[in-house]
Amino acid sequence: MGIMQPIRDGTEHRFIPNAENARAYRNALGTFTTGVTVVTVATSAGPIGMTVNSFASVSLDPPLVLWSPAKSSSRHALFTAAPHFAIHILGLEEDGLSTRFTRGGLGFEGLDWQANDEGAPVIAGTLARFECETASLHDAGDHTIMLGRVLRAAHREGDPLCFSRGAFGHFRRHIQD
Repeated sequence: MGIMQPIRDGTEHRFIPNAENARAYRNALGTFTTGVTVVTVATSAGPIGMTVNSFASVSLDPPLVLWSPAKSSSRHALFTAAPHFAIHILGLEEDGLSTRFTRGGLGFEGLDWQANDEGAPVIAGTLARFECETASLHDAGDHTIMLGRVLRAAHREGDPLCFSRGAFGHFRRHIQD
Protein backbone atom coordinates (compact mmCIF):
# COMPACT_ATOMS: atom_id res chain seq x y z
CA MET A 1 0.00 0.00 0.00
CA GLY A 2 1.44 3.37 -1.02
CA ILE A 3 1.47 6.67 0.81
CA MET A 4 -1.66 8.74 0.21
CA GLN A 5 -0.96 11.69 -2.05
CA PRO A 6 -3.24 14.55 -3.08
CA ILE A 7 -5.01 13.80 -6.35
CA ARG A 8 -4.79 17.35 -7.77
CA ASP A 9 -2.14 19.94 -6.96
CA GLY A 10 -2.61 19.90 -3.20
CA THR A 11 -6.22 21.18 -3.14
CA GLU A 12 -7.57 17.97 -1.68
CA HIS A 13 -7.18 17.04 1.99
CA ARG A 14 -6.74 13.25 2.16
CA PHE A 15 -6.68 11.42 5.48
CA ILE A 16 -7.61 8.23 7.26
CA PRO A 17 -10.52 8.94 9.65
CA ASN A 18 -9.58 8.51 13.31
CA ALA A 19 -10.00 10.30 16.65
CA GLU A 20 -7.17 12.73 15.89
CA ASN A 21 -8.84 14.12 12.78
CA ALA A 22 -12.52 13.83 13.72
CA ARG A 23 -13.15 17.46 12.69
CA ALA A 24 -11.74 16.84 9.19
CA TYR A 25 -13.97 13.77 8.88
CA ARG A 26 -17.04 15.77 9.97
CA ASN A 27 -16.11 18.49 7.47
CA ALA A 28 -15.89 15.91 4.68
CA LEU A 29 -19.28 14.45 5.64
CA GLY A 30 -20.72 17.96 5.81
CA THR A 31 -20.15 18.46 2.10
CA PHE A 32 -23.04 16.06 1.47
CA THR A 33 -26.16 18.21 1.45
CA THR A 34 -29.13 16.64 3.21
CA GLY A 35 -32.70 17.47 3.91
CA VAL A 36 -33.80 18.42 7.41
CA THR A 37 -36.28 16.35 9.38
CA VAL A 38 -37.89 16.35 12.79
CA VAL A 39 -38.56 12.90 14.25
CA THR A 40 -41.23 12.67 16.95
CA VAL A 41 -42.29 10.01 19.44
CA ALA A 42 -44.68 9.74 22.35
CA THR A 43 -43.28 9.14 25.83
CA SER A 44 -44.86 8.74 29.25
CA ALA A 45 -43.80 12.36 29.95
CA GLY A 46 -45.34 13.68 26.73
CA PRO A 47 -44.25 14.10 23.12
CA ILE A 48 -40.61 14.69 22.21
CA GLY A 49 -38.86 15.44 18.96
CA MET A 50 -35.38 15.68 17.54
CA THR A 51 -34.04 17.52 14.50
CA VAL A 52 -32.03 15.09 12.36
CA ASN A 53 -30.53 14.86 8.91
CA SER A 54 -29.83 11.12 9.00
CA PHE A 55 -32.94 10.10 7.04
CA ALA A 56 -33.10 7.83 4.01
CA SER A 57 -35.58 5.89 1.96
CA VAL A 58 -34.84 2.16 2.12
CA SER A 59 -37.56 0.26 0.25
CA LEU A 60 -40.73 0.92 -1.74
CA ASP A 61 -42.18 -2.57 -1.17
CA PRO A 62 -42.54 -2.85 1.73
CA PRO A 63 -42.37 0.90 2.41
CA LEU A 64 -39.33 1.36 4.69
CA VAL A 65 -37.35 4.40 5.82
CA LEU A 66 -34.52 4.86 8.30
CA TRP A 67 -33.00 7.42 10.59
CA SER A 68 -30.14 7.24 13.08
CA PRO A 69 -30.20 8.76 16.58
CA ALA A 70 -26.85 9.26 18.33
CA LYS A 71 -26.26 7.00 21.32
CA SER A 72 -24.83 10.03 23.14
CA SER A 73 -28.21 11.79 23.02
CA SER A 74 -29.96 11.97 26.38
CA ARG A 75 -33.16 11.01 24.50
CA HIS A 76 -31.69 8.03 22.62
CA ALA A 77 -33.40 5.40 24.79
CA LEU A 78 -36.77 7.15 24.47
CA PHE A 79 -36.59 7.06 20.66
CA THR A 80 -35.28 3.49 20.36
CA ALA A 81 -37.94 2.19 22.79
CA ALA A 82 -40.83 3.82 20.91
CA PRO A 83 -43.03 1.42 18.94
CA HIS A 84 -44.09 4.23 16.57
CA PHE A 85 -42.55 7.46 15.32
CA ALA A 86 -43.18 10.17 12.75
CA ILE A 87 -40.58 11.70 10.44
CA HIS A 88 -41.38 15.23 9.25
CA ILE A 89 -39.43 16.57 6.26
CA LEU A 90 -39.17 20.33 6.59
CA GLY A 91 -39.81 22.92 3.92
CA LEU A 92 -37.59 25.91 3.29
CA GLU A 93 -39.79 28.20 5.41
CA GLU A 94 -39.70 25.79 8.40
CA ASP A 95 -36.19 26.48 9.69
CA GLY A 96 -37.80 27.79 12.89
CA LEU A 97 -39.44 24.41 13.40
CA SER A 98 -36.05 22.72 13.09
CA THR A 99 -34.56 24.84 15.89
CA ARG A 100 -37.49 23.99 18.20
CA PHE A 101 -36.21 20.41 18.30
CA THR A 102 -32.48 21.01 18.76
CA ARG A 103 -30.82 20.96 22.18
CA GLY A 104 -32.33 23.71 24.31
CA GLY A 105 -35.17 24.39 21.84
CA LEU A 106 -38.83 24.82 22.76
CA GLY A 107 -39.87 21.39 21.48
CA PHE A 108 -43.64 20.95 21.54
CA GLU A 109 -44.20 23.92 23.91
CA GLY A 110 -46.89 26.09 22.28
CA LEU A 111 -46.84 24.03 19.07
CA ASP A 112 -50.02 22.77 17.39
CA TRP A 113 -49.81 18.98 16.99
CA GLN A 114 -51.97 15.85 17.14
CA ALA A 115 -51.41 12.23 18.09
CA ASN A 116 -51.95 9.82 15.20
CA ASP A 117 -53.87 6.53 15.54
CA GLU A 118 -50.79 4.88 17.09
CA GLY A 119 -50.12 7.77 19.49
CA ALA A 120 -47.11 9.28 17.69
CA PRO A 121 -47.06 13.09 17.68
CA VAL A 122 -47.77 14.52 14.22
CA ILE A 123 -47.07 18.08 13.12
CA ALA A 124 -49.36 19.06 10.26
CA GLY A 125 -48.23 21.06 7.24
CA THR A 126 -44.60 20.00 6.94
CA LEU A 127 -43.26 19.36 3.43
CA ALA A 128 -43.69 15.60 3.88
CA ARG A 129 -44.44 13.20 6.73
CA PHE A 130 -43.94 9.48 7.26
CA GLU A 131 -45.84 7.85 10.12
CA CYS A 132 -44.00 4.65 11.01
CA GLU A 133 -43.91 1.63 13.23
CA THR A 134 -40.46 0.61 14.39
CA ALA A 135 -39.47 -2.40 12.27
CA SER A 136 -35.94 -3.02 13.59
CA LEU A 137 -32.95 -1.47 15.31
CA HIS A 138 -29.37 -1.96 14.18
CA ASP A 139 -26.18 -1.12 16.08
CA ALA A 140 -24.10 1.32 14.03
CA GLY A 141 -21.09 2.49 16.04
CA ASP A 142 -22.02 5.64 17.94
CA HIS A 143 -25.55 5.63 16.45
CA THR A 144 -28.49 3.25 16.21
CA ILE A 145 -30.15 2.76 12.83
CA MET A 146 -33.92 2.77 13.29
CA LEU A 147 -35.78 1.14 10.43
CA GLY A 148 -39.42 2.12 10.18
CA ARG A 149 -42.27 0.60 8.22
CA VAL A 150 -44.32 3.48 6.81
CA LEU A 151 -47.99 3.19 7.77
CA ARG A 152 -49.08 6.53 6.30
CA ALA A 153 -47.43 9.32 4.31
CA ALA A 154 -48.36 12.88 3.36
CA HIS A 155 -46.72 15.64 1.33
CA ARG A 156 -47.34 19.09 -0.12
CA GLU A 157 -45.78 21.31 -2.73
CA GLY A 158 -42.81 23.42 -1.68
CA ASP A 159 -39.04 23.63 -1.56
CA PRO A 160 -37.02 21.60 0.96
CA LEU A 161 -34.94 22.99 3.81
CA CYS A 162 -31.36 21.80 3.23
CA PHE A 163 -28.37 21.39 5.53
CA SER A 164 -24.76 21.50 4.35
CA ARG A 165 -21.45 22.41 5.96
CA GLY A 166 -23.09 23.25 9.26
CA ALA A 167 -25.69 25.66 7.87
CA PHE A 168 -29.28 25.68 6.65
CA GLY A 169 -29.96 26.68 3.08
CA HIS A 170 -32.05 25.92 0.04
CA PHE A 171 -31.93 23.98 -3.17
CA ARG A 172 -31.57 26.07 -6.32
CA ARG A 173 -33.00 24.37 -9.38
CA HIS A 174 -30.81 24.42 -12.44
CA ILE A 175 -33.03 25.08 -15.43
CA GLN A 176 -31.66 24.19 -18.84
CA ASP A 177 -32.86 25.86 -22.02
